[in-house]
Amino acid sequence: MSDPGTLEAPLTDTAAPIRPPASLDHQASQEPPANWSGIASLALGVFSLVTAEFLPASLLTAIATDLQVSDGAAGQAVTATAVVGAVAAPSIPLLTRHIDRKRVVLMLSLLLLVSNVLAVAASNLPLLLVARVLLGVALGGFWSMAAALAMRLVPQRLFARAMSLVLTGVSVATVCAAPIGAYMGNLWGWRSAFVAAGVVSLAAIAIQWAAIPRLPPKDHPSLKVLSELLGRTDVRVALLAVLLVVSGHFAGFTYIRPVMEQITHMSVATISAVLLGYGVGGFFGNFVGGFIAERSERYAIVSGGSLIVLLACSLWVAGSSPVVAAVAITLWGFAFGAFPVGFQTWIVRAAPDHAEGAGGLLVAAFQVAIASGAIGGGVLVDHLGALGGPIFAVLTITLGTLLTLRYGPRGGGAPVAGNAHL
Repeated sequence: MSDPGTLEAPLTDTAAPIRPPASLDHQASQEPPANWSGIASLALGVFSLVTAEFLPASLLTAIATDLQVSDGAAGQAVTATAVVGAVAAPSIPLLTRHIDRKRVVLMLSLLLLVSNVLAVAASNLPLLLVARVLLGVALGGFWSMAAALAMRLVPQRLFARAMSLVLTGVSVATVCAAPIGAYMGNLWGWRSAFVAAGVVSLAAIAIQWAAIPRLPPKDHPSLKVLSELLGRTDVRVALLAVLLVVSGHFAGFTYIRPVMEQITHMSVATISAVLLGYGVGGFFGNFVGGFIAERSERYAIVSGGSLIVLLACSLWVAGSSPVVAAVAITLWGFAFGAFPVGFQTWIVRAAPDHAEGAGGLLVAAFQVAIASGAIGGGVLVDHLGALGGPIFAVLTITLGTLLTLRYGPRGGGAPVAGNAHL
């Protein structure tokens, strides 16, 4: 034994170990083990959903020609998905609140598979729109539950890492969907791209069935919470900014192929390469946008919106140049990367006490914005020509960027756990 007056106790095997408080021990013991295979299955589901959602943008002309409709009418395949997704995002959690979450995920993935099969079989526009409606249900429902599922598959301390893995499905689909869809459409027809999407969705179902455990429902979302959130000024401003900026982006993106074909006169091979550039730009833009948004989500949104406005104007002024068009479209994809994480951080900071409810509203707003962009862009394309999409983008993104600059959050953009719903 050491002298009682000694300041240092000897380090012996009999020394009592220093332990955290019992409450922390209990909390740690309650944390689930990390289920990375389940997280990977969610990432594959996200990849298959995003791939199916944006395939029409790379196949628009081929779909319109085959179904004997205008480019603007064919673009409503995007609108149908977005409108239904906007309704499904807040509705599916309410309607399925008593059903095991694994079963809900499998049902939504099955709807995605059926949607792809119907798209392959579609002989007219109405049948294609039915397929896209089913996709909208799957899309809105899956996105509204993604973060909550991830939180139950890994310990809280690993949530951010898990969500970043889930969101790689978006990044990979952004890179792959448009160029591969255009390439397959050129070789074997536009339906072949939906066959491939169906195979991916079937693989997602199999892996989700094997990897996701039973997850009895825990949360009980309500209309009262959503109504209370919509009563907050900060939330309403954020959602309005989403509607303006994202609708402008998708008006330009949905109808970008007619620009490349009718204004720039690119070959199919060149179009595929440019769309690949757009996807690669979006992939890196996701990371850069996230880096900026960690410091200021307001600056991330304003910088991305300002860049897209300049790029859309360059297509309007010098879109006949293949070099200008290729560079502008690639950088457009890069600039868009700032929006999802920027708006996601903004909306959760506006409602930290109801992060999941706010995330559901954000998903709905994104889908309404996609639909608005597809409709508005389609009207302008049919009446003004191929540049109607970029014109719509300039108008609405300018308004949304100014709104964000004036009323957007001015503090740091530290991420909040549980906010990743896009």
